[in-house]
Amino acid sequence: MTTVVESEEAGFTAVTDQPYMYVRKLLVEPDWRRYPGWAKVSASDWQDPQWQRAHSLKNIGQLRAVVGDLLDERFYADLAADQQQRATMSMLLPPQMLNTMAPQWDPERGALTELFYADPIRRYMLPVLSDRHPEWCSHPYAERDSLHESDMWVVEGLTHRYPTKVLAELLSTCPQYCGHCTRMDLIGNSTPTVSKTRLTLQPADRQRQMLDYLRATPTVRDVVVSGGDVGNVPWPRLESFVTQLLEIDTIRDIRLATKALAALPQHWLQSKVLDGVSRVARLAAERGVNLALHTHINHVQSVTPLVAAATRGLLDAGLRDVRNQGVLMRGVNATTEDLLDLCFALQGEANILPYYFYMCDMIPNAEHWRTPLWQAQQLQLSIMGYLPGFATPRVVCDVPFVGKRWVHQVVRYDQNLGISYWNKNYRTVLEGADGDALNRAYPYFDPIDTLPALGKAWWRKNGHHAWDTALSAAEIDSSAPAPVGGTVCESYGAAAGANGQQASGSPAGEPALIPLPLRNGRARNET
Repeated sequence: MTTVVESEEAGFTAVTDQPYMYVRKLLVEPDWRRYPGWAKVSASDWQDPQWQRAHSLKNIGQLRAVVGDLLDERFYADLAADQQQRATMSMLLPPQMLNTMAPQWDPERGALTELFYADPIRRYMLPVLSDRHPEWCSHPYAERDSLHESDMWVVEGLTHRYPTKVLAELLSTCPQYCGHCTRMDLIGNSTPTVSKTRLTLQPADRQRQMLDYLRATPTVRDVVVSGGDVGNVPWPRLESFVTQLLEIDTIRDIRLATKALAALPQHWLQSKVLDGVSRVARLAAERGVNLALHTHINHVQSVTPLVAAATRGLLDAGLRDVRNQGVLMRGVNATTEDLLDLCFALQGEANILPYYFYMCDMIPNAEHWRTPLWQAQQLQLSIMGYLPGFATPRVVCDVPFVGKRWVHQVVRYDQNLGISYWNKNYRTVLEGADGDALNRAYPYFDPIDTLPALGKAWWRKNGHHAWDTALSAAEIDSSAPAPVGGTVCESYGAAAGANGQQASGSPAGEPALIPLPLRNGRARNET
């Protein structure tokens, strides 16, 4: 029950019991010296980006050298098993990132293992085999390049997925590797389970081809400069590329993408980097171009004074905004409290604008992180009204062949089978003059372990089939009501194209069933 406190003297009535109670929390840098391997590391070393890079953890032996027997052998064995059997990303963990795991641990209270297992940052930066679902480790329709970005390359590394926007992947490395990386097909070192795709052009040639395409394509106005992580691009090379982008009159927005703001803020605090940011920001302002930085922070523990200082330095250097695009993940941030704690720390303490939370993409071995659509919808509703409107993030589903959609924009949702249907209002470079692209309904899939028993049984029977075969094999009523607490958005008309006409050959109110070729050569009928 909500508690109301009245004060005659002050003349107000205050509600003191809400579903979420905001209490300001000042940022704290955890003491890295609590780990035996860093007990003698000075503050000047810790704040040195070269020290951070040189001491980043790349294997279990290096982790053991820092943490020692504070972690039980079962954790190290669990980690080793995951790296051999399931990991899609190799280990690369800057000291700054490891230091934000289990920050509440007190060395005088004994072993670290249970806190480490439960830690939200550990769960996505240092996954272990026991984290993953034993039966549904991957969705049957998971793909290495789940968003088909490389299929949409117009030149190597330049994805033209939206009519007015492109993604420029300058490199295939990061200062840190996230376990849930959506570009796991390309980024980082190969693992025992994944042989990575490689960029083939020299960086200068790749950038030249990107710039040539953008000069020849005036319909593009927005460039996301990413990778990988631009924190790994030598600053002179990054400054040169951004400067050349600013010389293209049709480019009006440039966004630099880097998780290193959280994982390696020391990089962005370097005077040579901030001086360079100031130069390109001044040039952008002169030309009326919006220059911003986008980062990727998933939990409040990552927001420390060093992150806030780096953000302030970038804003003082002239960037228009620093914004956060997080990923919604079970065991990391998929509660109202987790999201609001993070957003208040970002907006109120670090001057980082909460922007998006993406549902985790359908890459292999990621089912334990992914959330069902109904939960994402509930979380979007639960965070409304607490933050300023401009700082209330949108929870979005990045639907393959469609793009980002607010989670309540779903056209139809079968919660028993965990299949949602989406449509779109533009073509990608893959579709060209495809007249059916705007009439098609595109599917997205909930993690199977979150489905009711009926849905799990259906996927056990049909999940190995191609999509069109599986759909025709359905033996349950797909219009059955959702379980209590779920959200079902009924179909609200045909999946319409730009002219609003119904897809040919479909019953009234139903989208067309059209084969859609995928990069693995198998056609699936998409409804």
